[in-house]
Amino acid sequence: MTPGTRVSMRRPEALPAASGNAGGRSVLEGAFALLEAVERAVEAGPTRLAADCGLPKTTAYRLLEQLAELGAVERKGGSYRVGPRMFRLGRAWQPHPRLRSAARDPMLRLARLTGTTVGLAVLWKGETLMVDWCPDDALRPDPLQTRMTWPWFTAAGKVLVALTAPAPLLGPLPASWARDAAAIRERGAAFDREEVVTGVCCAAVPLLGARGIPVAALCVLTDPAHHLERLAETARRTSRVISAGLRGR
Repeated sequence: MTPGTRVSMRRPEALPAASGNAGGRSVLEGAFALLEAVERAVEAGPTRLAADCGLPKTTAYRLLEQLAELGAVERKGGSYRVGPRMFRLGRAWQPHPRLRSAARDPMLRLARLTGTTVGLAVLWKGETLMVDWCPDDALRPDPLQTRMTWPWFTAAGKVLVALTAPAPLLGPLPASWARDAAAIRERGAAFDREEVVTGVCCAAVPLLGARGIPVAALCVLTDPAHHLERLAETARRTSRVISAGLRGR
């Protein structure tokens, strides 16, 4: 580049301003907002998705059609749902490079031993994000089949918050949280007794990476008839195996 040469920096294409957003959005922001709206709705038409994102319907429709051509969403009649390309890309994400390989076989053994559904979860933007399930999706109880994110105060979320500095996104914590967190750290497990989903209980234990830092939570989901403390003890043994795998042992 010679002295005095002017460089033209191309700005992202802006979408029409949404309500309360005078600066407008980039195309990427609008597309990702639509993808998140599709995920929340499971299946919906462009009018509802546009309203959920605060986008003009014509803009939402144009972006949805482009996303459909790329396989990020798929059309079903006049509605849209998450497409196979997003499923494939999403399955590749994990919070630790060894997590899925270290957890796969121990999770399967735990599910077979306890007759329960076993999951992996992390904290993401102040919510519990489910990373993986065992057995596969077809065997998960409804409504767990249709949601990937849950409030932070699931058993998995509580055990991770108790072992790390609480994120500002969590909002005000319960007055009893300091006492509850101390109890979780002492027993190495957290419980959910139908606090999030009626009829579903959960015991969760941390998975520890290098220097004992929590990487994710291993959670065992079952019905209220099961003894959560016993499930937690079994899950703790499995977590030690997975944690050793995370540390390369």
